[in-house]
Amino acid sequence: MSENFPEYVDVDYEDGDDEDPADYPHINDKIEKAIEVTHKGLTEYENPAVMWTGGKDSTLTLYFVKEVAEKYDLDLPTAIFIDHYQHFDEIHDFVDRWADEWDLEVVYARNEDIGEYVEENDLEPGDDIPISELSEHNRHHVENILEYEEDSFPFLLDTYAGNHLLKTVALNDALESNDVDGVISGVRWDEQEARADETFFSPRHDPDIYPPHDRIQPILHFDEAAVWEAFWNFVVPDTVEAFPDDGYVPESDDDLPNDLTEDDIPVSPKYFAGFRSLGSEVSTEKSDTEPAWLQDLEGTTERAGRAQDKEDLMERLRDLGYM
Repeated sequence: MSENFPEYVDVDYEDGDDEDPADYPHINDKIEKAIEVTHKGLTEYENPAVMWTGGKDSTLTLYFVKEVAEKYDLDLPTAIFIDHYQHFDEIHDFVDRWADEWDLEVVYARNEDIGEYVEENDLEPGDDIPISELSEHNRHHVENILEYEEDSFPFLLDTYAGNHLLKTVALNDALESNDVDGVISGVRWDEQEARADETFFSPRHDPDIYPPHDRIQPILHFDEAAVWEAFWNFVVPDTVEAFPDDGYVPESDDDLPNDLTEDDIPVSPKYFAGFRSLGSEVSTEKSDTEPAWLQDLEGTTERAGRAQDKEDLMERLRDLGYM
């Protein structure tokens, strides 16, 4: 990364301040803004990367990145996938499948120190890992940044120490080693209270906490329903040749048109199975038996199937660099 970051970046860090999804009432308004933010993200930064979890929000963001890069003849940025060792197998399969289909370079960000200890000791999620067994780098994060005072922490993603070490440390290490100055991510205002005040371009410049970079957030103004509207009317028709050009909303995995199957569609099979939000395999449950887009999106909570320990800690986690 250039040593004079962020001086060479010309973005408005207040863009989106005091706005909400209602300020973009039509799907076309949302898409237009997403394209604008994405284009600026791909042109203002020297080495941007796009976060990709395999979930609906990051895949929609990746779609905008691909479309803008192709339209304006820009380089397609590297995708960063945080492998926290507790993913559903279907997520890995989905990412591998579509990375190959879309010719993506994917960096797998892992906290390998912890991964190696888990493998060597045959640990299961929830088992304790002694702080003394961690590398100096990880002990620094636990003792000096988290100010964690216990002798061990659970190998569990949705906890304060676990989330920071397995996801945030892995991400920050990947940003540093790949000299990333702009992180394009799929967070949304309505998804979680701690994200409600975010702007389309959000600075992360404190070198004591993370490698200095900016967050570029093209779908902040989408709500959950708009994400699915975009998928079935734009993303899937644009990327799947046999899918109807004017869109189609399937009622199940058996209701896909033209003999298409789940494997043909850039939508994780977990959403067909009733999950609305994808986290770790051990702490995320399906919300209903219906596909995610057919559930009561207005009357129920999107992240109700996620472990609430982490949800309650979201503000503190985000201060440390969590997405």
